[in-house]
Amino acid sequence: MPSVAVKLYSVFFKLILKRRLQNRIQNPNSTDEATTSFGVTSRPEETIAAANPSFTDGVATKDIHIDPSSCLSIRIFLPDTCLVSPDSDAARVRVRGTRSEHESRFVRTNSGNGNSSNGGYRRNSYGAVETYNVAASSSNRRSSYCNGFSTDDLSTSSKSSETGAYRGYSPLFGGGSRGRKLPVMVQFHGGGFVAGSCDSAANDVFCRRIAKVCDVIVVAVGYRLAPEDRYPAAFEDGVKVMHWLAKQANLAECGKSLGKKVESRKADVQGHVVDAFGASLVEPWLAAHGDPSRCVLLGASCGANIADYVARKSVESGTLLAPVKVVAQVLMYPFFIGNTPTHSEIKLSNSYFFDKSMSILAWKLFLPEEEFNLDHPAANPLIPNRGGPPLKRMPPTLTVVAEHDWMRDRAIAYAQELKKVNVDAPVLDYKDCVHEFATLDMLLRTPEAQACAEDIAIWVKKYISLRGHEFSY
Repeated sequence: MPSVAVKLYSVFFKLILKRRLQNRIQNPNSTDEATTSFGVTSRPEETIAAANPSFTDGVATKDIHIDPSSCLSIRIFLPDTCLVSPDSDAARVRVRGTRSEHESRFVRTNSGNGNSSNGGYRRNSYGAVETYNVAASSSNRRSSYCNGFSTDDLSTSSKSSETGAYRGYSPLFGGGSRGRKLPVMVQFHGGGFVAGSCDSAANDVFCRRIAKVCDVIVVAVGYRLAPEDRYPAAFEDGVKVMHWLAKQANLAECGKSLGKKVESRKADVQGHVVDAFGASLVEPWLAAHGDPSRCVLLGASCGANIADYVARKSVESGTLLAPVKVVAQVLMYPFFIGNTPTHSEIKLSNSYFFDKSMSILAWKLFLPEEEFNLDHPAANPLIPNRGGPPLKRMPPTLTVVAEHDWMRDRAIAYAQELKKVNVDAPVLDYKDCVHEFATLDMLLRTPEAQACAEDIAIWVKKYISLRGHEFSY
């Protein structure tokens, strides 16, 4: 059972959240017209973590507003492993160390039947996530503005050395870059479509952890929230981000075809594809280190619903998203519901943090009034004639569920439907855990949250590793 502290925190959490949801239902027009047309991606009560473009803790971050017509934005999490040449000894040591650590901690048991007593993935130890430092060399001397990396691997603009205005990471393009190409993981936060943000303190910690253990570039999506923007706004924002990634990859290739070498230490922009105002259209971190052909979708709670929708649209788009290719998706305790209750929806309807009554309030705020139905395609993946591509074309899907989550049965049933059509769809079932146990601010430091991130990394690396299934079971 969850600890007493978790139970007490859950009581206050539910009281506050339920009051906020009811206030938004009773005052749907409380926001001004300008805010409603542009949308919102966070709430005033949300604790925000500032972006830090330097590798102070092994991950650099930056915020980008990608849609001028709305508030859609992203936060990029770039791990320092991108600085290591893939052919270097340090890279090989890091890969071997990571592999041995994961394999020593992971134990697989019989899973997939939805029974938490004999199914699920459990770990034999719950140690803290360890980091593996790049092997030191004489060239990697500490710099006052490079955070321990040499200027060969970490270049900055001229302002950083002269005025100290920018101390963040700016990659070298063209032949001067010695970094690695990392897979891209697109992450959608939870919050019942009405709360949460890509730059919240809790989401920042979670994405940093995922970027480290999975060795990927995480693109956290700040989609528009309800009720200011109801369905399908959040789902469409997810698709927009995928098209933006494809555009960035194609612009980066166009920049290479120009045959110009970017001199990042100069203040002027050279070798970039620029707009009419001379501003670069290419996002340098993704252009230098991102590999969109190895793209993974990850969603937590309602973000899992968005991830599943984006996966289906990506399958439908086919080559229109090239070179972006979704190779896998991770659905963490999906926000699924339906008119016909499952066993867990009856037994655990008053469960911790997010009970069924509050979830229904969230769906009322998210779905348009004329479309409100718990069997809506966005809410219930098991309805017939849901639309979209057949399930057999869906990418490999990892589903994470918790023992004390009333939504668990429908998520497991969806995974079983994928298995029936030969889609790799394992289920990680965590005992004594609650909804959002790996992403909620209070629970982020628990051993179960750290174990979940590492278990996700083991499975994901089967599909993003350039060496094949080196993390096989």
